[in-house]
Amino acid sequence: MTAPNTSAPAGDNAEDGFVRVRGARENNLRNVSVDVPRDAIVAFTGVSGSGKSSLAFGTIYAEAQRRFFESVAPYARRLIQQGHNPKVDHITGLPPAVALQQRRGTATSRSTVGTVTTLSNSLRMLFSRAGSYPEGAAPLDSDAFSPNTAAGACPECHGLGTAHTVTEASLVPDPSLSIRDGAIAAWPGAWQGKNLRDILTHLGYDVDVPWRQLPRKQRDWILFTEEQPVVEVTPQRDRVAKPYKGRFWSAKSYVMHTLLDSKSPAMRERVLRFMVTGPCPRCGGAGLRPEALAVTFAGHTIAALNAVPLTELAAVIRPTTTLAAAGTASRKQSSESNEVALAITRDLLQRITVLLDLGLGYLALGRATPTLSPGEMQRLRIATQLRSGLFGVIYVLDEPSAGLHPADAEPLLAVLEQLKSSGNSVFVVEHNMDMVRRADWLVDVGPLAGEDGGNVLYSGPVQGLHGVPESVTRPFLFPGGPRADRGDDDGARHGARREATGWLELRDVSRHNLRNLDATFPLGVLTAVTGVSGSGKSTLVSRVLADVAGAVVHAGTARSAEEPDDDAGEQSGPVTVGHVSGLERIDRLVKVDQKPIGRTPRSNLATYTGLFDAVRKEFAATGAARSRGFGAGRFSFNVAGGRCETCQGEGFVAVELLFLPGSYGPCPECDGTRYTPETLEVTYQGRNIAEVLGMTVNAAAGFLAGVPAAARSLQTLQEVGLGYLRLGQPATEVSGGEAQRIKLATELQRARRGHTLYLLDEPTTGLHPADVQLLMAQLNRLVDAGNTVIVVEHAMDVVAAADWVMDLGPAGGDAGGRIVAAGHPAAVARSRGSRTAPYLAAALRAASTGKEQ
Repeated sequence: MTAPNTSAPAGDNAEDGFVRVRGARENNLRNVSVDVPRDAIVAFTGVSGSGKSSLAFGTIYAEAQRRFFESVAPYARRLIQQGHNPKVDHITGLPPAVALQQRRGTATSRSTVGTVTTLSNSLRMLFSRAGSYPEGAAPLDSDAFSPNTAAGACPECHGLGTAHTVTEASLVPDPSLSIRDGAIAAWPGAWQGKNLRDILTHLGYDVDVPWRQLPRKQRDWILFTEEQPVVEVTPQRDRVAKPYKGRFWSAKSYVMHTLLDSKSPAMRERVLRFMVTGPCPRCGGAGLRPEALAVTFAGHTIAALNAVPLTELAAVIRPTTTLAAAGTASRKQSSESNEVALAITRDLLQRITVLLDLGLGYLALGRATPTLSPGEMQRLRIATQLRSGLFGVIYVLDEPSAGLHPADAEPLLAVLEQLKSSGNSVFVVEHNMDMVRRADWLVDVGPLAGEDGGNVLYSGPVQGLHGVPESVTRPFLFPGGPRADRGDDDGARHGARREATGWLELRDVSRHNLRNLDATFPLGVLTAVTGVSGSGKSTLVSRVLADVAGAVVHAGTARSAEEPDDDAGEQSGPVTVGHVSGLERIDRLVKVDQKPIGRTPRSNLATYTGLFDAVRKEFAATGAARSRGFGAGRFSFNVAGGRCETCQGEGFVAVELLFLPGSYGPCPECDGTRYTPETLEVTYQGRNIAEVLGMTVNAAAGFLAGVPAAARSLQTLQEVGLGYLRLGQPATEVSGGEAQRIKLATELQRARRGHTLYLLDEPTTGLHPADVQLLMAQLNRLVDAGNTVIVVEHAMDVVAAADWVMDLGPAGGDAGGRIVAAGHPAAVARSRGSRTAPYLAAALRAASTGKEQ
């Protein structure tokens, strides 16, 4: 149970081996006091929203960070982005802390595996100081080998490696047409198109013969010339119009001019269809200047080494480090074998080895971070910290196993043990029960979420949780006992699986590491696509299948207008699919991912789901609103009129402090309510609009029960386990797992018939096993209504409860991309070539034991 709050902690010295927290009140924590051991792996558990992250990150890490900043000079402190001061009485025995939180990769192709791990810096230095230069060439600075600097970026593509241009095929899709009949599809329509045709006629070109019959020289000039001749045009077939001066634009010039200068999104979107994206012809896709590409190391350019998997990169530089062991006397004295080269390659190899041990050998340094899963990003950060050699610090990790196949979680545990054995403490917020069982100490927070959580139910050795019946974690941590029931259906259908109503077939699929793959998905059932990290499962489902289906059937948005595009910053490469069948059985596609529901605090749970529209209409219908002439717009904090103009409806204002970093505080005019006093005077059932936005979903469900549109949204949010969120909770405070469930709830509230294809990528990320039960119940509802649900998933409990399993592998990168096994879960669990099989078999056994209990 929660330790009593005391004015002074027992064991106040830092040598008793514990971090002692007293009176923590961050977010929903209820005056929590707890003792957590140092020099140990400590797991913080609890359902989503229980307060475990508020304790580990919001209190312990935040206080360690605050103390560090107190030791920094005020002038330097203002240059550092600081966190908040936690609401806690005091914490003793607290060493410095490092946080590794779950974050998506920066949505830009300039952020890569090499830049995240800083391995690119070392590789650039290696080429600069120890590369083989062409005879007579001057040595280059390391910046010259970076596509992200002015010194190194290719002037054609500005370092991106890709060029956006037009071709004859893209500009003239049907060469059998004449110019008059619209052969040059990229040209504008209506009068502008007629004007260009008339100019060509006056210039002596034949606009009535099929395009393919025009001489090559004429075709190239019409499409690509930079010339813009002005001629006097006498309109043909129009006896009334007077002659005028007309300027000619080639098809390429028109497209580029429209993209750069047009203010019309529709016009820019139209001409984008005629653009072709591919490797930059000047640098071959490397993004570098020719001078840098002329330098080699071990016979390879830096672009080539950035493109190979880390396993191959290690093999290239390993011979150089071996020379060091042989002694300098027997070495050929060259730039590639001098002391600088040996020092750099030795360091590179040591750092790469850590990544190989974490199962990331299939990644390349040039791999863009938007293409990485959260699990891959997390392991990259962990590897970087492991090489830092810190001693005596607390590492606070946010679900380090998230996005990891069970086989990939094993080496991660070894890394955490290595951090501990190096004299550090490891605090992990974790939902993976296999990881929790391996911890030295357990802090369970709950019992439920939001206002029903915030208490430390147990703090002690893992086995001790067995004696805490109120813990929602306990039944999942110790298999064989009764499972916590938080929904009508836990999704387990091990005895009576649904059979396919049809099949969706993709033939000859090629993308990333998928090579001529044939994949067959059953319709009308729940399918789990599994495989180790990098095996190609997300590429197959979230990219290829989503693209193919989206091009044929109606695609549901399942995202807000503020969300970035799915492929922002990704250089995904070409996609080829030889044959597709079965899509005629699908009416609609819905892709539900973990991207944010908005990028600013103005987007929140209420606005995204649409329930806020219904709430504002109810306020506008009150007598007080009608008498004042207030419409529904008056109750929007995004519209002038009802919102507070001091903070523009944000609820907070920036506070600039001399010699300290800028901070945010409640708006002094509206005190954080976002609205004007006149707007807040209007109430609905005794509550003003700001008070309604401050309600949790659970509280609002009762308050707005008489508003059908809002009640339906609130019910589905409760059904997916989000009853603890506030209606006005900003999108920036919503986790990826919560965002995905908000999107799913938004989709569930719509009255839809069957034949919809739902694609979900790791929907259980960030979910406690009890919350997974709620999620599975909703997914099964969708399937039972006649829809098809396909999930990319690592949680074996979910895979075991699926109707069909498709396992990719056998490994990651080039060693993956094949379907290793497919069939009912029990059949896949017996597959000898599948790395998923043994973990799935264990999950099926545990499920059977639980049902027998």
